[in-house]
Amino acid sequence: MKKLFAVLLAACMVLSLCACSASGGKSDSGAKVIKIGVFEPSSGDSASGGKKEILGMQYANSQVPEVTLGGQTYKVELVYGDNGSSTDKAPSAASSLVSAGVSVVLGSYGSGVSMAGGPKFEEAGIPAIGVTCTNPNVTAGNSYYFRICFLDNFQADVLANFAMDKFDAKTAYCLGETGNEYDQGLIAFFKQVFEAAGGKVIADSFPTGNSDFGSYLNKAKSEGADVIFTPVSIAYAVQIIKQAASMGLETPFLGSDTLDDNMVLEAITGSDLKLYVSTFYQEGGSKEFDEGIKKYINGSSEALAANGGNDTISAVTAMGYDAYFVALEAMKKADSGDKAALMKILPSVTYTGVSGAIAFDEVGDAVRDTAYIKTADTAAGTWVLETVQTGSASAAETEK
Repeated sequence: MKKLFAVLLAACMVLSLCACSASGGKSDSGAKVIKIGVFEPSSGDSASGGKKEILGMQYANSQVPEVTLGGQTYKVELVYGDNGSSTDKAPSAASSLVSAGVSVVLGSYGSGVSMAGGPKFEEAGIPAIGVTCTNPNVTAGNSYYFRICFLDNFQADVLANFAMDKFDAKTAYCLGETGNEYDQGLIAFFKQVFEAAGGKVIADSFPTGNSDFGSYLNKAKSEGADVIFTPVSIAYAVQIIKQAASMGLETPFLGSDTLDDNMVLEAITGSDLKLYVSTFYQEGGSKEFDEGIKKYINGSSEALAANGGNDTISAVTAMGYDAYFVALEAMKKADSGDKAALMKILPSVTYTGVSGAIAFDEVGDAVRDTAYIKTADTAAGTWVLETVQTGSASAAETEK
């Protein structure tokens, strides 16, 4: 009888665990909970961007904190995993989210950390929705990773063509961090497009931790570069911009989505530098969202600090906001918070967010063909929309 009782008890425990897995568990108050993992850098070189991306998710969660599935109402809880902006720390951060029992993961800001943490989600059978991780390799070979942003090959195509159209550029100087998958991937795509159009590309890499960019900037000047393309982290971008301004450099800068940040904007304000960045959203795109997120940011000292001390809306915040609702849309369509059910339904999920229409292709990448290019108004300290560019560059097309 004791043995029979032990077997029955074990069976009950298994069933209980299975039930928790399907429903998401319960909070301390007893309310049913579904957990969404937030896989983002809140420390390290990319912390500024990660925090802004998280703000969008938090604002979305404050607007819609519950979801009804199978006739039951669940509280949606955000669980955080700081990947430290580091590929070394990303796997353990991903594992912490797996251990927490999340049903789906959002993030990360940064392609390298997304690639480093991705296998952990795949092993656990948890779908991940990338927000602004633009390197094609994030989803390549990992069927559990999706994303809602455009890819680097498209972004590089847009920027290379913009350089040639806007500045009649013939020579481009490219600068990125050694070994950084995001930087180097974008530079490789940019080089391919620019050279195919007859241009010349001079590319350099700086070591991790570098703080003196004078020699690189002087080289760009001496080589007669018409544009400088530097798709680096926010921390490096701020240093490069400040040093270029102190040198009186007149060569226009091109930046990728990482440079669409108010810390970069602050660094360039008051200078004569010209900076153009490609991004996912421009303030003014949704009046309701803009007013709401500004109120949210200004309503909390913590949120204001996370946004860099002002209420300038970053595109990654809008993307984080949309990613949260894509996850909720998947839950509603699956009528479940179970990770397997979400994985099955995600490929067919569509959602129209503040950043535009979102759908996934057969790889899990976003079906997107629009990029905003904005420039820094260095006198007013604001971003100004330069142009909206569309295209259909795919990884396959770029590799041909």
